[in-house]
Amino acid sequence: MTSYPYRIVNVFTQGNNPFSGNPLCVFENGALLDAARMQALALQFNLSETTFILASARANARVRIFTPRYEMPFAGHPTLGTAYVCRALGLGPDSLTLEMPAGVISVTGDGSRWTLQANAASWREVQEPPALLANMLGIDVHEIGARPLWINTGTEQLIVPLTSEAAVRRAMPRADVLTRLGSKDGAAMAYVFAPMGEQLLGRFFFQQGSAILEDPATGSATANLGGWFLALGRSLPCGFEISQGEYVGRPSTLRLQVDAARRVLVSGDVIELGRGVITL
Repeated sequence: MTSYPYRIVNVFTQGNNPFSGNPLCVFENGALLDAARMQALALQFNLSETTFILASARANARVRIFTPRYEMPFAGHPTLGTAYVCRALGLGPDSLTLEMPAGVISVTGDGSRWTLQANAASWREVQEPPALLANMLGIDVHEIGARPLWINTGTEQLIVPLTSEAAVRRAMPRADVLTRLGSKDGAAMAYVFAPMGEQLLGRFFFQQGSAILEDPATGSATANLGGWFLALGRSLPCGFEISQGEYVGRPSTLRLQVDAARRVLVSGDVIELGRGVITL
């Protein structure tokens, strides 16, 4: 029997609120676990993602990220939360690198605040008409904003600007339509956003089985939003604070910065909630 220590952290929290942000399980050492065991543990914890820290010849650590159903090449809150644990384990200083299937990601910590630099963005046009997007989201067609795009800074996602905060709040995606707009990897998901005062309001929807779920805080989608601003040629530098998660009872704060060098930076606070050991 072998013991596997893990930590539960919350990422993109609001201050020290222990029940804000997006929860993450981080296994401190996954060296003796194969992919099947990792997948089984991710299903056991049933959080949006579970990560496993491994040795790397290219970075401070190698990280594998699993949802309850599949492995991901990159995800935002697992990157920040795992970096927090790596620093706590002495695997790196405040500035460290994490090797993932999507590439080596640079992450910097400043106290509880962590920032990742996303991969360079690529994008492609959405072929479906605005009326289909509106039908998918359960809103009126005139509430679809300018130039929805597929963006990829590590994980391709559909980014859909809406014309108002009210439209973001009313969005109720239809599974039968969302599944018709899969990414290159076949995943059905959509990120919608609109201005909310001096902030942005964002919501991220994804399919799990026959259901549509909503994510509390989506760092990968925030990075892709930075790619959307680059695709539209917005003035740089630009930065935004984004509110997400209120509709799933997990209020979250994410910060996006696109600097003059066209780097996409995503930041959020991380707090540790608990620790444990699994014996297998």
